[in-house]
Order: sequence, then C-alpha cells, then structure tokens
Amino acid sequence: MTDTVLLTTFQFEVTFSQVSGNGPDTLGDGGFQEVTGLEVEMDVSDYEEGGRNDAVIRRIGRAKFQPLVCKRGMFGPAEGEAESELWQWFQDIVAGVRPVRRYDGTVLVKDQARNTMAAWRFQRAVPMKIVGPQLNAKTGEIAVEELHLAHEGLQLEGTT
Repeated sequence: MTDTVLLTTFQFEVTFSQVSGNGPDTLGDGGFQEVTGLEVEMDVSDYEEGGRNDAVIRRIGRAKFQPLVCKRGMFGPAEGEAESELWQWFQDIVAGVRPVRRYDGTVLVKDQARNTMAAWRFQRAVPMKIVGPQLNAKTGEIAVEELHLAHEGLQLEGTT
C-alpha cells in the first residue's frame, strides 16, 4: 500500500493567461487568500416511465459551472497606488471595450514543500462581479477585494 497525503487548503496560487482581447497577458497571479467555487453540477431530470411504479429514470443534462470567487488583500508598491488590473478588466467591459478580454486560469494546490499536488483548470473566464474592501476604521483589518469569475469549464488536471 502506498502512503497517501491529505491536501491542505492554505498553500495555493492562481494564475491567469489571456486567450482573447487586448490587455495584459497575465492578471493578478498568485496573490489570492481565498478561492471558492471549484464545483461542477449536473442537471438531472426525472423521466417517469409509464407502468413502472418502483423507480424513476434519471436523465443527465448539461453541466453547470459555479462562479469562482477569488479574494485577495489589496496591495501595490510601497509608495504607489493600489494595483488596479482586476478593476480595469471589469471597467473595460462596462465601458464597452471589445473584444472582451478572457483568461484561462489554474488554481494550484501546493504541499508544504511547494510542490503542486492538484491543479484545477478553468477556461475563458470573464469578471461578473467585483467587490471593494469593507472599510471600517475600528477593526484595522487588511483591505480585501473580491473578484467573481464566470467561466466556460472546470477540470481537475488528469481527468480530461
């Protein structure tokens, strides 16, 4: 029997590479503190066959991909302004810049030695929502921005 290792959720990175539109080739790589939405759901419909009262036939439909939600602390150069590439991507779409920039991406889960243990690949992502930090002078927390991505496919590497 081989030894198995459970994956941890605190060491990961996200990478983006442009597949269409004009703009930066990469986007906000690496620096996310949380990623959710690594899920795929299938539409299933029931077919009630006449004369068959002991079971229902289940038919498979389309796969539905949940939006990926990426959260990161706002950061920038020590004496400059906050990095705005995620906001600029969203604002370009709002302003009608065409063709729309789309990015393929990867969420890499690392072990403690920083070796890649799992990789989820998503295709042709576009921003569907962006949220600025929740500002509160009483807490002193880090300013966190949130990017919601609609995409056209999600696969765990090795399952294509």
